[in-house]
Amino acid sequence: MKNNVIPLIGIVTSSKTDGSIAGNGPLFIEIQKRLISLNGISFVFLPEEVKEDYINGYIFSPEENRWKKGCFPFPHLVYNRIPFRKAEKDEKSQKLFSKLKEKKIPFFNPCFIDKYDLYQLLKNDSILQHYLPETIPVAEPENLLPFLKKFGGIYLKPTQSSKGKGIVRIRITDSSEIQLEGIKIHENFHSFDHFWKEWKEELLKKSYLAQEEIRPAKYNGSRFDFRILAHANRGEYTLTGVGIRLSEDQDVTTHIPAGGKFLPYQLFQSNEHDEFFQKIISNVGNALSSRFGFFGEFTIDAGLSETGRYYIYEVNSKPMSFDEVDIEGKKIENLCLLFLQHIEMNENPPFPAN
Repeated sequence: MKNNVIPLIGIVTSSKTDGSIAGNGPLFIEIQKRLISLNGISFVFLPEEVKEDYINGYIFSPEENRWKKGCFPFPHLVYNRIPFRKAEKDEKSQKLFSKLKEKKIPFFNPCFIDKYDLYQLLKNDSILQHYLPETIPVAEPENLLPFLKKFGGIYLKPTQSSKGKGIVRIRITDSSEIQLEGIKIHENFHSFDHFWKEWKEELLKKSYLAQEEIRPAKYNGSRFDFRILAHANRGEYTLTGVGIRLSEDQDVTTHIPAGGKFLPYQLFQSNEHDEFFQKIISNVGNALSSRFGFFGEFTIDAGLSETGRYYIYEVNSKPMSFDEVDIEGKKIENLCLLFLQHIEMNENPPFPAN
């Protein structure tokens, strides 16, 4: 930093319905501890606490092991950890983002990603398009039924959700019955029309997409997926870590909140897997940053089919904490180094401005 100014990182989050502060408190604490060791400092704040010339927020004191309220100048960089899509879209948050742009204060990650927008974006990439399951928006039965018949089974996913919430799989039988399975539901319908009548309101109200079902490779009889964590590093995107998520109670999704479990990547590691990760990371990061604004981190949910083909299922703009201690530690380290790097490079950023 110029003039020996201490780098100041603002972490923006939102409040819960009861007024308390939401967000990943343990992550914020670990960021503060590591930043202090790098001669930086961070504070947490809400969009509504941003004033004209200062911000009211909270700073964690490792010495006192507690959060302290304070008044802060505008930071050199803002890390967006608003955990709710609705909160990110509201007027207070949008006003904050506009103010940051006016003051030329860099911020990442700029937004949650709509799943169908993501599909369309990655489909335009000559490399990534080969790893995408075929996907269409759910708008009318005239399109959905032929799509289901084409693949025999499809996933229905809310375009704006995370952690596997709302995902169901439907399959069509030889007798044209529809079998539906979700994380906690099983339903059978005697026809597609019957299914559509029961699910139409849900599918159209929340905006769903339909994605071809990939028959997954299995480990000890259970499906598994890759959770790939990447961070920006001086204009490039590098692999931070890979975790394995294994389905247990159901095989619709491998998300841990939905009953999945984690296994060490070392059990699965191969040159082919490693090459796949390296092949897609930069393309995904560059596509996101060119379309939405700078993404300093993201995770990719990817999988392997029973025929040995790789697929990209989703990209997450605000990664959850990793259960793997080593990956979570690397995440904190890479984030803090990225904060300081990005502040230094702000006068000549390698990525498009937000």
